[in-house]
Amino acid sequence: MAFRAIRADKTDAGQDVRFVTMEEQELMEGDVTVRVTHSAVNYKDGLALSGKSVIIRRFPMVLGIDLAGFVESSNNPNFAPGEEVILDGYGLSETHFGGYAEKARVKGDWLVKLPKGLSRAEAMAIGTAGFTAMLSVLAIEKAGVAPAHGPVLVTGAAGGVGSTAISLLATKGWKVIASTGRSNQADYLKNLGASEILDRATLSAPGKPLGKEQWAAAVDSVGSTTLANVLAQTRYGGVVAACGLAGGMDLPTTVAPFILRGVTLAGIDSVQCPMGRRLEAWRRLSSDLDRTKLAALTQTIPFGETFEAGQRILKGETRGRIVVAIG
Repeated sequence: MAFRAIRADKTDAGQDVRFVTMEEQELMEGDVTVRVTHSAVNYKDGLALSGKSVIIRRFPMVLGIDLAGFVESSNNPNFAPGEEVILDGYGLSETHFGGYAEKARVKGDWLVKLPKGLSRAEAMAIGTAGFTAMLSVLAIEKAGVAPAHGPVLVTGAAGGVGSTAISLLATKGWKVIASTGRSNQADYLKNLGASEILDRATLSAPGKPLGKEQWAAAVDSVGSTTLANVLAQTRYGGVVAACGLAGGMDLPTTVAPFILRGVTLAGIDSVQCPMGRRLEAWRRLSSDLDRTKLAALTQTIPFGETFEAGQRILKGETRGRIVVAIG
């Protein structure tokens, strides 16, 4: 049966990314076939949709790093037809066909059954960005840092990771400092739970190896000089969860925050996250995330507007989360 998909093909000129019609026999190997109903637009998706991304490691490639839907057929004993499932990570849109298609065939070992209390659309409103935010919160908790130790900083605050992180942390009693370059988003961020807005310019210029101790923890999706400054201003014994590189892959810092203040830099990976931690993160998301706030940070678009949304997210013109209604 034919279905629509957004596919990247390799050409002599580079990459050709467009809507195509595919047949089920063109799907990749896997023991579960999913009828996809929803996906999302993450920053990584924006890069892939641009046709200039290096994240795609094989061609042709169906794009979309997130998907939600229901099982259409299964050779995996853990999944039965009709069950609602979600999938993020595991190389979707890089090495395995992703969620920008009306059908996907994947390994059942990658799938998570839709947590009780969440709809498929809500799961994609969370998506990789929200999942990454929850992994960051878990890393802060694992380090033993709590709201009583001081405020928490969230950089890239108006983005998908930042918006979800603010909501999660505020719900847990943290005083949240939101760093953003968009002053017009202050009300939006405060409605999510931010107590203070910090101009990102204060973190984006080269700083000292150690600065004044400001926050006990941080969730950083920017990287580069911003992350260096975040580390330099983290309080003694604090923890910084690094989960993105919107500002660059480099890290121009010193060992000073680590050996003089005992700061922990926790790396967050959502792609190959072990299933046990993955299930714990989704369990916590289903119980901890305020649904009203989730709705406030989410917009839903039809499948046909995916390319436009990808352009906007790369330009920094979006906020929160973008859900794609596939079909």
